[in-house]
Amino acid sequence: MIARLRGKPAANTPEGLILDVGGVGYLVHATPTAVRKGDSADEITVETYLHVREDALQLYGFADRRERELFVQLLAVSGIGPKVALAIVSGSPVADLRRAIVRGDSARFQAIPGIGKKTAERIVLELKEKLGDPELVAVTDGSGEHHVVARDALVELGWSLLDAERALAEVDADLPPEERVRLALKKAA
Repeated sequence: MIARLRGKPAANTPEGLILDVGGVGYLVHATPTAVRKGDSADEITVETYLHVREDALQLYGFADRRERELFVQLLAVSGIGPKVALAIVSGSPVADLRRAIVRGDSARFQAIPGIGKKTAERIVLELKEKLGDPELVAVTDGSGEHHVVARDALVELGWSLLDAERALAEVDADLPPEERVRLALKKAA
């Protein structure tokens, strides 16, 4: 298995990041954070997961080990393939996704294209016990609740759940909910 690549970012394509490693260009379907790593560096290290199918070998790339671990855990959920798992990991910071799973916030996952209510509930159900360690539950910074409050406020204003999640992904997660809503509305205008 190819677990990590270090090389020069050669190009960003709609299919992913092309990483030149020793003269060989690897096409890596990467998270946005991994792609951003490549935008500003001459050489980057990308954590990878090699997905083997009968007709293809596909590399998926991540900015760090935590993104890759969550991706692999998502693949264990029935009905979740690598493209959907990559979309989930790409949508929000890993810590936020883990907190959403532990707290049973399936709406967070329904906002991701390709995930319906049943799949979102299955993700929470199947991963909750695996991720239910005390560190995640004991987080007291309130960022998970702040996100839900901000998202629900945007939905109340007529936004779709998907649009609200996308807008909030572009604003600083450390801000209070009202400030996140204000910035999301400002960017949309």
